[in-house]
Amino acid sequence: MALFQKTHLSIEKLHRLIDTVDSIIIGKKDVTRLTIVAMLAGGHILFEDIPGVGKTLLIRTIAKCLDADFARIQFTPDLIPSDIIGFSVPNAEGTAFNFRKGPIFNQLLLADEINRTSPRTQAAMLEAMSEKQVTLDGETHTLPEPFFVLATQNPIEYKGTYPLPEAQLDRFLFQLSLGYPDTEQEVQMLAAPDQQKAVEKLEPVMTLDEFLTLKEVATHVYVDESLLQYIVSLALLTRNHPAIRLGISPRGNQFALASARAHALLAGRDYVIPQDILDILKPLYRHRLLFENHLSKEEIDAFIDQLTRELVIPKQGRQKR
Repeated sequence: MALFQKTHLSIEKLHRLIDTVDSIIIGKKDVTRLTIVAMLAGGHILFEDIPGVGKTLLIRTIAKCLDADFARIQFTPDLIPSDIIGFSVPNAEGTAFNFRKGPIFNQLLLADEINRTSPRTQAAMLEAMSEKQVTLDGETHTLPEPFFVLATQNPIEYKGTYPLPEAQLDRFLFQLSLGYPDTEQEVQMLAAPDQQKAVEKLEPVMTLDEFLTLKEVATHVYVDESLLQYIVSLALLTRNHPAIRLGISPRGNQFALASARAHALLAGRDYVIPQDILDILKPLYRHRLLFENHLSKEEIDAFIDQLTRELVIPKQGRQKR
């Protein structure tokens, strides 16, 4: 693929970006890699963790490495839609209204503790995430390109949180979790220089144009028909399983295809292999499956593992068109 061959230097820069983030967020390279995969696939990401494990720092570091426009919104119970979208103000003559953009008009938007705000304000994010536009007073405003929402939420058992509606959850490509560092990683964090200052000193690793080129290349990564069938068959298992009230939607399958392609591209391939699908399955499925009974994250991941054992994994198939 000629287009793919021209991008090998940019793919190397992506790996440098991941290494740079790993120097700040110690020991969480797998999470960083999946974050980049989701962004290459054009999707939004939901980070679910307890406070204080580095979610905000991870997102700020990625924005700095890409030299992307970045904004952070702290979601609170009293936040209203205009705090996110913006509002209309009268001009000096009082003859018309001008639109004053809100913080959502940035390329990377950190929606911090998104489940601490009311369902009405959460709903204001839905159009932006799905259509990449917002509407105010009957007028539509297009969001910048690229536009990524990287949201954080505390577990719903925590006081003052609201569960996100299924329609909004389905707009997030991945649900990821940093988790606590292990003992060695935490000692390294304490011994490291100030992380916030380290982020401020970072230089961009690649341009947004380079990233957007790779995002476009990812859409052309070859996927054998047997792997398309495998993605659909896995989703059908979830839709017909007695323990599941809501299975994987067609949108979920589209996200599976896009993220498998992005995963292959990051690995330096212009074709998808079965492992690409298996590696993105848990973060793709765990927030979309609605079970009859409440399950922990570990139980959901074990369930997904069991699903994959019920189907024969396809052979690698043709590598190129």
